[in-house]
Amino acid sequence: MARTVLFHELGGPEVLRLEDVEVGEPGPGEVRIRVEAIGVNRAEALFRSGHYIEQVRSFPARLGTEAAGVVEAVGPGVTGFAPGEPVSTVPAFSQNDFGVYAEQAIVPAAALLHRPEGLGAVEGAAVWMPYLTAYGALVQVCGMQAGDTVVVNAASSSVGLAAIHVAERVGAVPIALTRTAAKRDALLKEGAAAVVVTGTEDIAEGVRAATGGRGADIVFDAVAGPGVRDLAAVTAPEGTLLVYGALSGEPTPYPAIDLGMPALSMRTFLVFETTTRPERLRRAAAFVTSGLRAGAFRPVVSRTFPLASVADAHRYLESNAQIGKVVLTVGPQDS
Repeated sequence: MARTVLFHELGGPEVLRLEDVEVGEPGPGEVRIRVEAIGVNRAEALFRSGHYIEQVRSFPARLGTEAAGVVEAVGPGVTGFAPGEPVSTVPAFSQNDFGVYAEQAIVPAAALLHRPEGLGAVEGAAVWMPYLTAYGALVQVCGMQAGDTVVVNAASSSVGLAAIHVAERVGAVPIALTRTAAKRDALLKEGAAAVVVTGTEDIAEGVRAATGGRGADIVFDAVAGPGVRDLAAVTAPEGTLLVYGALSGEPTPYPAIDLGMPALSMRTFLVFETTTRPERLRRAAAFVTSGLRAGAFRPVVSRTFPLASVADAHRYLESNAQIGKVVLTVGPQDS
């Protein structure tokens, strides 16, 4: 039996329960891991509350796609992984099918990456989703290259910080957007070339000042909603406005029509575009691993919580107070 986070109804963090569940053996193409740390993401909070891109199919439901641990057993047909090896899972499956908020979890082998030497469990649960999302969106989809200017909205999130680091690694210029001045210094320290505080500063003026009036080649947005009009207005001619999240919870217009900007490209992105395509995942993982070894990339962890405090971890995530990743730790100490 393994302690596992389940929820029996949709709702706030209070619906999360820690229960004993029989894990069993991995099936064909699956691996069972002993979980040591878990990355907490917006996707889980949205899934728990019924606002994710897919709905819960049945209760009790599980949570989680990002974890670090050690292989315990491999199912039939699995190659490349063996018991005892440190690994990380990446978001490459539905939470209706698998969940890693647990002491032990069965996951598809296709969603596993070997954990680089020297990368601890907490870091291994915090690094992959942010960097795979940023690299997949900015490089694989948008073709970001040296000299490009990239506006990063919700820049203090784990993905936002990874986007700043990836832009720097490629030679692009990252401009961070954040709601409050409290996070300005941290974003500059993480590598942002400029920071626009959207709560008190005009986005258009700030971005134009930082780009010499040209605008951004790429705008990377986790918020969506009506605010995309402001972001479209600072996108350079023939630039791309890429939406990878919907934190606003409001309908999103298509500003190219509203503002008469036919040269603007606007698209959505999900990390699954990278993680469920083996060749894309291989290339992305190689890029991230190279950045980690060079010291250009590092997981930014805002706070850790024991597994038993999963509801508190979700409350902290939804407070928007964090700079970087929220991580659950798993072990005897988390009781």
